[in-house]
Amino acid sequence: MGQAVKATSEKNGERVEAPSSLAAVHPILPWIVACALLLPLPICLSNAYTQFVVNVICINIILAVGLNIVKGFAGQVTVGHIALAAIGAYASAVLATKAGLPFWAALPAAMLVTAGAGAIVGIPSFRLEGAYLALATLGLAESVRIVISGTEWLGAAVGYEGIPPPFLGSIALSDHRSYYYVAMPLALSGLYFSFSILRSDIGRAFKALREDPLAAAASGVNVRKYKLIAFVLSALYAGCAGSLQAHMAPGFLHPNSYTITEMVTLLLMVVFGGIGHIWGGVIGAILVTIIDDLTRDYYQYRMAMFGAVIVLTVMFMPRGLGGLIDDLLLRRRFKAMREHKADLAAPARKDA
Repeated sequence: MGQAVKATSEKNGERVEAPSSLAAVHPILPWIVACALLLPLPICLSNAYTQFVVNVICINIILAVGLNIVKGFAGQVTVGHIALAAIGAYASAVLATKAGLPFWAALPAAMLVTAGAGAIVGIPSFRLEGAYLALATLGLAESVRIVISGTEWLGAAVGYEGIPPPFLGSIALSDHRSYYYVAMPLALSGLYFSFSILRSDIGRAFKALREDPLAAAASGVNVRKYKLIAFVLSALYAGCAGSLQAHMAPGFLHPNSYTITEMVTLLLMVVFGGIGHIWGGVIGAILVTIIDDLTRDYYQYRMAMFGAVIVLTVMFMPRGLGGLIDDLLLRRRFKAMREHKADLAAPARKDA
């Protein structure tokens, strides 16, 4: 969906390219079609719990895409993304319950609050790299959780309850089936904007920063500026996902939902799907969410399993599922090129 596919043909000895995809008509058209195709999904699901898992998948897709921006696009090692989701969730909950804002106002406000937190998280990246930046962001993540656990007006260790669902006019989108029509369009919108960022000048600056910060700086890229932009954009996605978590039934938040365990699960989605690969991250979010749900009865072994999968993926499949998809598409493209050249050479051989 992210790129237009063009068919080629020969006419009077000249190569002619013709649009053969919806994206060739307008870049947003494939996403509108995808949204329309996904609308009937709740009808196909057997029960409300399955629909709840689908909603969680949509939220995790937003989280994984946001983490991929700062980690995959810009190459910054961060393990504090789950803390940004917590900030977004609690900000949206407080704005909705104490300030009386509806969900449609609390969501963007929480995203802005989280963007400010993301800018603060990005400041250490000016001087820290690699494992040192990871430790700094890990410390921030734990600090956020501890502060929430000890703050009474945020529910402390008991949890924050009574968060209202979104309303569409007078209709409350309080059940999981109706909430899907909030989470799914936002997930698709996040994907669309992620592709747009990747194709923009900002995305190209991120790639240069990821490959070699010194070479990027020598080429005129403002390294500090784009590091900060990466963290802020990533935080906007985390704030959106956090707000969706807060307002989804039963409208309850607990600080234990934002521990290092959840961060490892989120990292697995990105690593398994492919760091820097958007569709790989989506596939990783879907698969890991389903596996995470199926293995809840074996919670004492889950982190060992997830950690082993991360290590094995890095060792034997460093580009993740997204890398495998790219290799497959590349082989198909070269095969088509060889067949095309063979077809062009066949008449010449016959004439000879």
